[in-house]
Amino acid sequence: MSLSKKIIAYINIAHFIDHYAMLIFAAAVIVIAPTFNMSYGELLPYATPGFIAFGAGSLLTGWLGDKWSRRNMMAIFFFGMGSALLGVSFIQTPLQLGVMLLWIGMIASIYHPVGTAMLVSHAEKLGKEMGINGVWGNVGVASSALITGVITQYFGWRIAFLVPAVICLAVGFLYLRNIPRSVDQIVKKSSAGSARVSKSVMIWVVASLVITVIASSTTFNAITVALPKLFQERLSNLTTNTATLGIITFFVYLSGALAQYIIGNLLDKYPLKNIFLPLSIVIVPTLYLASTTGDYWLIVLASFIIVAIFGQVTVNDTMLGKYTADEWRGRAYAARYFLGFTAAGLSVGLVSILYNQGGFDLMLKAIAGLSLLTVVGAVIFPKENRAS
Repeated sequence: MSLSKKIIAYINIAHFIDHYAMLIFAAAVIVIAPTFNMSYGELLPYATPGFIAFGAGSLLTGWLGDKWSRRNMMAIFFFGMGSALLGVSFIQTPLQLGVMLLWIGMIASIYHPVGTAMLVSHAEKLGKEMGINGVWGNVGVASSALITGVITQYFGWRIAFLVPAVICLAVGFLYLRNIPRSVDQIVKKSSAGSARVSKSVMIWVVASLVITVIASSTTFNAITVALPKLFQERLSNLTTNTATLGIITFFVYLSGALAQYIIGNLLDKYPLKNIFLPLSIVIVPTLYLASTTGDYWLIVLASFIIVAIFGQVTVNDTMLGKYTADEWRGRAYAARYFLGFTAAGLSVGLVSILYNQGGFDLMLKAIAGLSLLTVVGAVIFPKENRAS
């Protein structure tokens, strides 16, 4: 296997770990809350600082990746995440839990600006590699709900954090052994930068990206955080078993993984706007309909929602990769994820507030309204003049 393929393999594994780790609490909070004599709505906000750090930290980590070493920043990611997850398994109070979730968010902020920049630099076909990378992240999200559900059901929530902690540390040692320090000096020519627009409409690219990132990231995080609890409430006629609910959630997310692979390949063949606009339109009505739906129809609608919001992530990352040069790509992704994940971090509190005020009916309708901004972003995005 060539060095570039090894790098992309580790970046894909890191994407899996990043999303898996960030959503363990979202699946386990259902079980953790009663141990502290707290409700779901009361304990969920303890994750908010971590989700904010997930975005805010990307400004620093992206800068360090560009100025210092992307390779070493990813090593810190693997070892830092392992130690953070290990720490959660030993907490005794809600405050300690909040502190450890903050630590997880800070370490998780390394991946997207640094890892995505590394991937873009070594990808031969940008859309395809972004799609595959998206699949790994999506399977991480799906596996988090499934595996955490199974482990908490049969072994307890502390083990649900301990097992991935050990795996992260093991991957970290393998990464240091297989990826040399010299990799930071290797920059390959890829399909990054292959799209062009005239200077007169570049402002519309920027405006579209900013609007879309804020709206779609908030929607993404709100749905991924709320989905386990939504299924617990709305699928009660089908099952109340935590492990079974985790399996259902897994397969819903798996539909998004398949979509990301397909969308990634389509982005190498067709203008970005042709993929961007249909995805943005799908999100709004499906969220609205899901607000009053349960049982099997909710599973169907949730699958469409996940396909659209995860496909949108692939579109956003490909969009940025095409318009940035390698020497400052880490900082460009840092800005993108600062905007996106900071907004997403605030969405945890938003989910809690809306849920306490009107349940998932109000919450999903509010997120559907917010998603209209993604449609606006897609409409104003200009058609590109492809160089190849």
